Amino acid sequence: MLSEYLPVLLHIVVAIGFAVSALLVSVLLGKSGRTNRTKDTAYECGMVPQGEAQPRFSVKFYLVAMLFILFDLEIVFMYPWAVVYRETIGADKTILWSMLSFVSILMVGYVYALKKGALDWKN
Repeated sequence: MLSEYLPVLLHIVVAIGFAVSALLVSVLLGKSGRTNRTKDTAYECGMVPQGEAQPRFSVKFYLVAMLFILFDLEIVFMYPWAVVYRETIGADKTILWSMLSFVSILMVGYVYALKKGALDWKN
């Protein structure tokens, strides 16, 4: 039973050994730089830093990004379905109905997002 886990254990030992050896070589061969106050300040392309560190983004940006990811993943699921559907065309109608239900649920979500104004940039 232990012999079945031996390759996994060996893989873990090699990975940890590689990580530790890479860190040790980096510490031993790398240059340790001298730090001072000027080097530790934030670099702003030669300009004096001014204003807030992070600009504020509208929540609308994140909402549109999440909607894009949602509808982009729909296409990822449609490609394998199209390949399988082409092979089984006419033989089995459950593949067609399953994809139609999937697309109709996403269409309901899309219409809901339009009605709520999620894609309207002016508001």
